[in-house]
Amino acid sequence: MEPMTAVWLVALILFGLVEAFTPQLVCIWFACGSLAALIGTLLGAPLWLQLLIFFAVSILLLIISRPLYRKYIAPARIPTGTDALIGKEVPVTEEINNLLETGEIRVNGLRWSARSTDEDVIIPKGSVVKILGVAGVKLLVTPKFQESVSESAS
Repeated sequence: MEPMTAVWLVALILFGLVEAFTPQLVCIWFACGSLAALIGTLLGAPLWLQLLIFFAVSILLLIISRPLYRKYIAPARIPTGTDALIGKEVPVTEEINNLLETGEIRVNGLRWSARSTDEDVIIPKGSVVKILGVAGVKLLVTPKFQESVSESAS
């Protein structure tokens, strides 16, 4: 057995084992590159061509398959904690006035301090707001009517 045949075979086995024992795609591309280089070795390719085959196949497969993996196979990120609140539309339970540092909304049965994303806007009690973000322990909101006006202006 030629030395490079053994090198590529060992590389193929090691990359395959690492891939088999990890939950995500980690090095399958390098296992395929090793297999291609092993085939090149068996066909009598010189060392520089074997290395070129290994890197070319590995990089090409990585470029092609990684975006597909992320789009179709990778688990979707599910928002949790305060991230899960973003986008919800909720009623204002206490007038939101950034100058007076007042404002409260109720989300999922819990009271949250709220601040408007627009410093000049006072949002009256009973209005509906959309949660846009989190700043410390306060939720950043925008009035529902303001959002629809800005969307229709676009």
